[in-house]
Amino acid sequence: MTRPRLALVPGEPAGVGPELCVRAAWRASDCTLVAIGDRDSLQRAADAIGLPIAFTDPDAIDVAPGTLRLIDIPHLAPAALGRPDPRNARSIIEGLLFAAAGCRQGDFDGMVTGPVHKAAINAGGVAYTGTTELLATDAGCEVVMMLANPLLRVALATTHLPLRAVPDAITAPLLERVIGILDGALRRDFRIESPRIAVLGLNPHAGEAGHLGHEELQTIEPVLAHLRDARGLMLEGPLPADTAFLPSRLANVDAVLAMYHDQGLPVLKYSGFEHAVNMTLGLPYPRVAVDHGTALELAGSGRADPSSLFAAIDQCARLGRNRMAGR
Repeated sequence: MTRPRLALVPGEPAGVGPELCVRAAWRASDCTLVAIGDRDSLQRAADAIGLPIAFTDPDAIDVAPGTLRLIDIPHLAPAALGRPDPRNARSIIEGLLFAAAGCRQGDFDGMVTGPVHKAAINAGGVAYTGTTELLATDAGCEVVMMLANPLLRVALATTHLPLRAVPDAITAPLLERVIGILDGALRRDFRIESPRIAVLGLNPHAGEAGHLGHEELQTIEPVLAHLRDARGLMLEGPLPADTAFLPSRLANVDAVLAMYHDQGLPVLKYSGFEHAVNMTLGLPYPRVAVDHGTALELAGSGRADPSSLFAAIDQCARLGRNRMAGR
């Protein structure tokens, strides 16, 4: 089978993204990487960490280690390591949207994205809540955030909401949509024929039969029963979150659906943060991101751990191959 061709977007030029991409150019992987971003930022990062880098045409077939295929999207301002410049906001977004368009048009089999500095993007006059939301709007579809490491997959019913807003957000239509996207992605992208999904409750002890909250009885349980009966989905729950992640409970589970951000992600990150990745399910193409921020304090120091980017590249390549096989 043809090697997947992936777009690699470094993200914030003042952060660790460019140097991680430079390190990726020296690593053997079972895919073809095409960097989409500012050439000068990548060169500056390579110089800072003392790792040589060369650039070549994006359509080059065979490249030597330490060479990046590159589509150059210049930034307006030179990036000073550790200090984001809002003047670069539009070119950062342009790189992300260029990669997304290439995926939709079939030029790429998926995209891998580095960390973006939200405050700098907004300060540059671009309304931006996150790359997940940007790509969903661009593609005109609804998406689900799922983080994964080699041990665990955790999807989120809600993402970046204040805790007091979560109960009102957990509605039957939301859960049906999220579970449908999650189940479909596990089948299509992960080639799991009959996915088994563990769904967490919202309240302690999953509501304790209504004594600690009614969301489980009134919303979550009826949705799960309906989806089991109407669509034959393999859904377990709602489960108490404090015991759902025991190894014995996870042994027969393909993914866990948490009701809110800090219900599921602390467990996942504790179990393997360095190799965790962030996936956007529901897009018409695979998108995998690193599971860390811009780490401005590490930029140019050579101490940034590339494990999450390497894991994101490998995961996106697997998803790309699976989609290619299903065409």
